[in-house]
Amino acid sequence: MNLLKETYSLIKKDFTLEFRLKFAISGILLYVLSTVFIVYSSFVRIEPLTWNAVLWIVILFAAVNAVGKSFVLENSDRQLYYYSIAHPIAIILSKMLYNISLLFVLSLLCWLGFSFVAGNPIQDTGVFFLALFLGSLGFSIAFTFTAAIASKAQNNATLMAILSFPVIIPILMTLIKLSAGTLGEFDNEGVSQDITILLAIDALLIGMSLILFPFLWRD
Repeated sequence: MNLLKETYSLIKKDFTLEFRLKFAISGILLYVLSTVFIVYSSFVRIEPLTWNAVLWIVILFAAVNAVGKSFVLENSDRQLYYYSIAHPIAIILSKMLYNISLLFVLSLLCWLGFSFVAGNPIQDTGVFFLALFLGSLGFSIAFTFTAAIASKAQNNATLMAILSFPVIIPILMTLIKLSAGTLGEFDNEGVSQDITILLAIDALLIGMSLILFPFLWRD
């Protein structure tokens, strides 16, 4: 019960700081809007499969910008304070849940922006929104844990990219395949298989994070 209370308090703290500072979310929104404008300016007509691939690339880089700051902004004094009052599992869970909600909202904004400037070729909306949620889930879990590892190093941005690459590529490729089936370009017979793969990767990452983060946090 204490773990749930600690997790809730830490999530509430993250949202409070986000709305108070505003510079982080403003920078991410500027990135999303700028990318949407570039797509609008560059393509006279964008094919559905290209639309799908470009959308996920934009969401991926938005995730790097949004989730990569999870532990970078936490200075050593604040981390020491958290160490004395909260369980490490509560800390990593709160970061993941906060990043999942933030990235899902950003993914919806990306989709709305692309739909406005390049049309909306999605035919199976339910599966597509499920793909957006699973993408937000997978990216948030992977980047949160790698950001925690990278925060212990000086060149954290480079280290985060190196650590995230082997995990993000299979997630990204599966998401592109899953959402491509919602465009009506071909029969998507492997929906359940793609969803199972994404859930299995997410479950593995969550398990590793919960096991390894307490050791990392004590360092």
